[in-house]
This record gives sequence, C-alpha cells and structure tokens, in this order.
Amino acid sequence: MLRFFKSSLPAQLLALLILVLALRLPLLWLGLPLTAAELRALLVGERLHAGSMPYRDLYDGTAPLAAAIFAMLDAVLSRPVLLYRVLALFLLVVQALRLNVVFNRYDVHPERGYVAALTYLLLGSVSTDLDTLSPLLIGHTFIIFALSALLPTSREGYDNRRLFRAGFLVGLAALCYLPLGLFIGVGLFAVIIFAANAFRSFLLFLCGVAFPYALVATFFFYTDASPGFVRFHFEAELAEMEVDALPGALQLGLLALPAAVLLLALLRSLTITLGLVFQTKFRQLMLVWLVVAMVAAATGQGVAAGAQVLILPPLAYFSLFLWQKARLSWLPELLLLLVLAATVTLRYRALVPHLEVLLRLPAESRFGLRPDPTLAWLQNQPILVMGSDNRPYLHNRLATPYLDWELAQADFGHLNEYAAVVRIARNVGRDLPRYLIDQDELMPQLKRRLPGVFGRYELTHMPRVYQLKR
Repeated sequence: MLRFFKSSLPAQLLALLILVLALRLPLLWLGLPLTAAELRALLVGERLHAGSMPYRDLYDGTAPLAAAIFAMLDAVLSRPVLLYRVLALFLLVVQALRLNVVFNRYDVHPERGYVAALTYLLLGSVSTDLDTLSPLLIGHTFIIFALSALLPTSREGYDNRRLFRAGFLVGLAALCYLPLGLFIGVGLFAVIIFAANAFRSFLLFLCGVAFPYALVATFFFYTDASPGFVRFHFEAELAEMEVDALPGALQLGLLALPAAVLLLALLRSLTITLGLVFQTKFRQLMLVWLVVAMVAAATGQGVAAGAQVLILPPLAYFSLFLWQKARLSWLPELLLLLVLAATVTLRYRALVPHLEVLLRLPAESRFGLRPDPTLAWLQNQPILVMGSDNRPYLHNRLATPYLDWELAQADFGHLNEYAAVVRIARNVGRDLPRYLIDQDELMPQLKRRLPGVFGRYELTHMPRVYQLKR
C-alpha cells in the first residue's frame, strides 16, 4: 500500500480520493445529528442573509469571514446542513492535496508521492468532528495555502509579493478563527531562517496580516459595528467555542491515535540525517509549526470544534520519515495497515455493540442536538430563547439579535440599568418574536420594566413558553 502511494501518477490520486470517500461517506450516509457548532453557523448565516449586520444586529462572536461564508451558503440553500458536510469534506481534501503538492514541489523530503496526503486524510477521519464545517476548518485552509508563500523560490530569498501574500492569508485565517493569528510566529521563524533581510521581510509579512483586518475594521466602523467587533471578536469568540464543541475528554481520547503516530514519526525523524540544507531548515519550520498549533489549540481551551486539524500538517510531514524505507521493509506497511484499521474502528465504533464501552469513547453522535419533545408542536416560528439551551432553534427561526446567551447577559443580566433595558426594547421590539421561551424565568421582571413590549405576551399551555397576543 505504501509503495503504491509513493508515486505521483494520476492513478494514485484517484485511489486516494476513492479511499477517503469509502472511509467517510458511509457514516455520513447513515446520518449524523446536527452539532451545536453547526446550529450556531446555520443561525448566523440565516440571520445575516436576512440583512442583519454582524456585531451590531447579532450578539455572537463568530469571526467575520466565517460568518460571511455561512451567510453565502444560506443564500444558496436554506439551512444547508448537507452543503456544510460536503464543504467540510472538500476543504479537508483540498488541505491534504495542497500540502502534498508543497512537499513534492519543494523537495522537503527525499521521497515523493501521495503518502503525506494519505496520512492527512486517514488521521483526519478518526473523529466525525472534522465532518462538520467550522470556522477553524475554514481558516486552517488559508494557513495551508500560506505555507508555500513562506518558502523562498531561489537562493536570493523572497519575492516581496509572496511574503505579503503569506501574511494576507494568515490574516484571512484569523478572520475565520482568531487563534490562527498565532501562526504569525511560524511566519516570523520562516523569515528568520530563509530571508536575508529578516527585519524588513517580517514587517512586510505583518503588513499582509494587518491588511485584511484594516479593511474589515473600516467596514465595521462605517456601519456602526466597530464596538461590537472589538468586544465580540476579540473578547468573546474563544468562550463560545467551548460551548459548541465536543467534551474535552472525548477529544483527547480521539487524539490518542494521531498523537501516537506523531510521536513515533518524531522519534524516527531524529534518527535520519537530511542531505540538503533546505530540508533541514524545513524540518525546523515544521517543529515550530507543531508548537504553534499546540498553543493555538490550548488558546481555544483545546476543545474548539475541529481542533484536531491543527496537528495534521506537522503530522503529515513527520510521517514521511515513519513511512520511508526501513531495513524491515514490511514494518512500515504493517504499521500503516494498523493505523487504517484503528481509524475505521474509532470512526465506526457506534455501530459495533459494546465497543464504545470497551474503548471508553462514546460516539460523537451522542453529543449531537436533538429536538426537545415537549416543544414538538412549535415549528417554523420566529422565537426568542432566553436561556442557554438553543435546541428550540432547530426547527424555528431566530427573531432577535440575542443568539449567544452568554453575550446577551450584557443586556439581560443588567435589568436594573436603564441602558440595558433600552437596548432590549430596541432589539426585541423592532420585530416581535411570535414565541418567547423563558428558560431563565425573566418574564416577570421584563413585564414590569418593559410592559409595552413583554406585556403583549401571554402564557401558553406550556410552562415558560409565551405567545404574542393576537
């Protein structure tokens, strides 16, 4: 199997695509429940497509470029869950193939082929977490494309346009998921080891990073959304990623297989001496990449949706040392088959009785969102959920800016303050929701303080569910 993929012919590429589709599509075909991260993305896209301005008309910390992409997808298809899944698979394949092209084009390793892409896609299929479209997965695609621009094309060093492009791509990545901005450190190290004039080159790289942020900040300034941009993008994004992701213990358990392969690959790379100076420098660059990826994962508390993708590029690179020729030629082949078998076992463990208990890894599908059966009668209505349980939005529309309840506490948590009450009256009264779901029992206070808005609601047959009076 390894020998087959150590070739760059079109047949190997076709076989790689068939393999990844065979590995991932059956579970997607059987159906995966909607995740909290996907529901948030759907609601953000739906709200922005309807004309709301992020950070001004929406209390949510989703990064601006990711939010714009969700809005464009909603313009293509309403509640496009299937489109999210297809795009997530497409982005992962694009990342793997692009990284593989960079490795082959720049001769970062003596052996060529599709082995790096094979490892990337194989270990990227361990968890269904990467089957869902997330801001991190979108932003990581820009980081992968920035890598080639960070590598010099000649002995004279960098072309200035390439450095600016690399910084620009890192800036776009941060506009999808803020901790990806830490890859500025990878750019700095690349400039130090490859550029003749390191200081000037790094300033040019930083200008590229700052340029997309300057454009976005200017846009939000002229749309009166800059205070929300600063507050929600820079202060609140990391907190909401914790809520939307799988439990940290489960993610760490699923990370055990990629971590084991990475550790073996690192140990193997220490025993091999590379012939070219560029190859040695590139190995140093990937070590820095690994450190930055771990810091970025830790910045998001290690539980952001799709966090496992951060270690895949250095894992794919160092695995080249693990899969290269050895004295026992059958050993790398056997190891790859074991990794493939372990990936299939972990991915489809929910279909084998008692396997989840044996592995102590519950299936990711158990943490998906399922509709509240007590609200089955409430469908396709504009609603406001005053609480942290967003399940009512599964089959209903967000009618107010208050999507993220933690961020909404800036208003609902200060009902004794005049400014907060005025903002609630403006945001809710602008387009009154048909139903209010009062999970935090705030309606008595709201009716006293804003009778003109909340006094127009009456209790339904369900406790804590209020309907707009006819």
